[in-house]
Amino acid sequence: MEHPLNATAVRTQPRFPADVAAALKHAGWHPGRWEIRQAEQWADDLTAHGGPLDPAHSVFPAAIEAWAEFGGLSFDLAGAGRELARTPFLLDPRCGLHQPRTLADLGRALGTRVAPLGEELYGQALLAIDEQGRVLSLDHTGEWFLGGSIDQALATLLLGLPPERLTVQAAPPI
Repeated sequence: MEHPLNATAVRTQPRFPADVAAALKHAGWHPGRWEIRQAEQWADDLTAHGGPLDPAHSVFPAAIEAWAEFGGLSFDLAGAGRELARTPFLLDPRCGLHQPRTLADLGRALGTRVAPLGEELYGQALLAIDEQGRVLSLDHTGEWFLGGSIDQALATLLLGLPPERLTVQAAPPI
């Protein structure tokens, strides 16, 4: 299956800022990267996980596309970013394998399905993606909106930009 971004459309602006593109390249990403077999294996692993009383993991196109393009990439970041300290993160949905209830609860609260995407700080925060491709981070302090797309979320994480806190009173930018 061909990557959906490999269309013949001409891009007038670079997809990523130069420093984000450099960090992605250093982690092993390149334009056209499409590891669909790995993404499908992760989807199978997630849907097969759990018992009859456990909620099932959600798997949907936005998650599979993010896993295929960026899955397996690891970013060993530290130090100052533009506004916040940058932290290491890994894009691997298996990091959320044992969190189907947490993700289902968050999805119910947001009115969408949510799938695991990876982790920050060696497991201190869970990265997740919803059906529209919006990326969230869940940690002991709450839930955070990282971006309306995987591209925006990567820029937030790689550049040390502040995420937006999700609150009950303020609906997320969904």
